[in-house]
Amino acid sequence: MIWLVRHAQPLVAPGVCYGALDVPADGDATQQTARGLAQRLPPGVRVQTSPLQRCQQLAQALQVLRPDVSFHTEVRLAEMNFGTWEGRRWDALSPEALDVWTNDFWRHRVGGGECVADVMGRVAEVWEVAMVASLTNVPQVWLTHAGVIRAARLIASGQREVRTAADWPAAAPGYGQCWRYQMPSVWLEDAS
Repeated sequence: MIWLVRHAQPLVAPGVCYGALDVPADGDATQQTARGLAQRLPPGVRVQTSPLQRCQQLAQALQVLRPDVSFHTEVRLAEMNFGTWEGRRWDALSPEALDVWTNDFWRHRVGGGECVADVMGRVAEVWEVAMVASLTNVPQVWLTHAGVIRAARLIASGQREVRTAADWPAAAPGYGQCWRYQMPSVWLEDAS
């Protein structure tokens, strides 16, 4: 089983673009998420975490509560890099810039950062390793972001490309929540 956990509420103003922007998460919400996970995770899980501080905070809080768990930072679990859009309000971006992205959703490098193909490619690499590791019956946990979890869900369903913005999933776990994937292809959505 793979647990895909979204970090707690980030400390960033609503409506601000933050993918690779390294913002912290709310400390109390992070502790609450860590406590819930610590109680539910089985013994001996392997945790991989995004290098961004909102996920690292959760990893550190969880490690205090669950010293039996092994932790590894995995850079490919970072959220999409929106380049020069990072830290800007979404409503301040020109409609033309947004149209350029949605018209070439798969390959356009948003704000000069990453394109969706880049994100899907790196998440697919980690997913393939996770699928092989799942054969050993060692549960895995990803402490990551909504975009990565959306990409993983597409990849798990066999979809490796997303040509249009309309095909990108809207659903994602809420802050501090997780989705669990159990082979062969069962998704379980948890409130926390």
